[in-house]
Amino acid sequence: MIARLHRDERGLSLLEWIGIILAVFVLLSFVPQFRALLADVYDWMVGRHNVDAVGDPSPGVLVRGIIVAISALAIFVGTVWLINSTNLGNRLAFLITGAGFFGFLAIVGLLYTLYAPRGVRPRSVEGLSAFEIRILPGSLMVGSAILFVMFLAALSRLEAAQDE
Repeated sequence: MIARLHRDERGLSLLEWIGIILAVFVLLSFVPQFRALLADVYDWMVGRHNVDAVGDPSPGVLVRGIIVAISALAIFVGTVWLINSTNLGNRLAFLITGAGFFGFLAIVGLLYTLYAPRGVRPRSVEGLSAFEIRILPGSLMVGSAILFVMFLAALSRLEAAQDE
């Protein structure tokens, strides 16, 4: 896989450049001034407080949620794909990782649909009935199950093409 990545004039691939940049970033994180700069950038982007004076969520909550969601997908799904691609190749690794990810999401959606939270409800969902609370996880379950079946079909086609 790494040999097929584009190499620039210095002979380093894109993956190697990303590794070098991350290593420099980790080394710089040991410097207190750099950590203070990162904290200032984080406070500017996200803000220190979750709610403003009126009690409404601050825009920083949305930014923090987007950062966490993208980071989680990149770290968890990306590392599984990277390990699979080193052993199986890009195409098969993508199909196996996608099937596993959407299969997991379908199971989580099913469990959440069946056993929705029964504790104290937050203020934002007070008017919702037991059925309305299950609409979002139910649609997650159905969509993920459809994508899971599509990945399985693609795996089956790839296997049939390799057998010929």
